[in-house]
Amino acid sequence: MASGNGILVLYAHPAPQRSRANRLLAEAARDVPGVQVRDLYQTYPDFYIDAAHERKLVEASHLLVFMHPIRWYSMPSLLKEWLDVVFDARWAYERNEGALKGKSFWLVASTGSGIEAYRPGGLHGRPFADFLAPFEQTAALCGMRWIAPLILHGASGLDEDKLQAHVALFRERLSNYAASAPTAAD
Repeated sequence: MASGNGILVLYAHPAPQRSRANRLLAEAARDVPGVQVRDLYQTYPDFYIDAAHERKLVEASHLLVFMHPIRWYSMPSLLKEWLDVVFDARWAYERNEGALKGKSFWLVASTGSGIEAYRPGGLHGRPFADFLAPFEQTAALCGMRWIAPLILHGASGLDEDKLQAHVALFRERLSNYAASAPTAAD
């Protein structure tokens, strides 16, 4: 299946008005040519997802960026609903020849706790990488290329300089992915 030539950012924050970090990341993504940002909570406030339309957007993309805060060691509920509805087994991965094979999966997420909370004896009791398995396995099952996640720990308490540096890093990486996008001739 063709990989598409765009980047689709699936932005899912249930309370964007309270998010400094994710809001800035979404704004940065909107400024990168070749990137489409889908604000899922704005698009689907009733949680009724147009699977056929979303699949067309995914099919036209070579990179899917899942951008959200980590909530209870996972993704926000609307993004989980989006995955359940859009990534139908027959479409997404059946016999590893599904629509997602060859596309890339990039998790760009934030946490409220600092990295020190993600260790034995810390608030969350285990390394943060332990919580990435469901994301990574979703990519693997669908035949997608897993890109190392970009995680912003302690987002709510981060000073402005560190936040802006993280946003700049994200914008740079996203721009590099956009610049290296496969063309129709590839």
